[in-house]
Amino acid sequence: MKILGLYAGKPQPFGPRKAPSSIIKSAVPMLTVHKHGTLEDEQGNKKLHGGPEKVLHQYAMENYEVLKAHYPEGHFPPGSIGENLLVEGMHDGNVCIGDRYLFGEVILQVNAPRSPCNKISHRYGIANLDRFVSQQQITGWYYRVEQEGKIHQHSSVSLLSRVDNATTIKEMIACLFVTKDKAMASSLADHDGLDPEWREKLLRLAHASRQSQ
Repeated sequence: MKILGLYAGKPQPFGPRKAPSSIIKSAVPMLTVHKHGTLEDEQGNKKLHGGPEKVLHQYAMENYEVLKAHYPEGHFPPGSIGENLLVEGMHDGNVCIGDRYLFGEVILQVNAPRSPCNKISHRYGIANLDRFVSQQQITGWYYRVEQEGKIHQHSSVSLLSRVDNATTIKEMIACLFVTKDKAMASSLADHDGLDPEWREKLLRLAHASRQSQ
């Protein structure tokens, strides 16, 4: 697989409250990847972003096409939704929780979908765009780092391993934000490789559903 783009940014005032955010990123030729982040990219709110479970965010070119089709008035250039990685052939429907990928010399594991927030709506000036991204299951996903190193624009990408009974990013997002299936949420909470924060979200959904009956 081929890397289409690498992106990084620094915190700057953003949105109506001018809170620091790094959702606005620029193309870079290389990312220097460590277990807790990269040298080139920095998070504005470290309580909600970054850390060992959210080192890198990847988005899909196919997702940008969905946005363009539904919001022709919008401007959706690659790299604009805040991702670090854009790779040809990888999207929410064929990437699974627990997948291990080799990016050049770096080994990354997919551990969670992105949970869209209103910064996405502010980024493009389109009300409730974050909800649309969730409903369409085009959120992108996060990686944790197994092996540190550098990812270059020309680095190759290959799948190293996939867990048994793998669940795609699209299926995980659909469970939490669309179908809200209590049985599936309970099952997915035990998924190999899943981010602990997402495990808690799924368990809350499963328990809340049972208590409401």
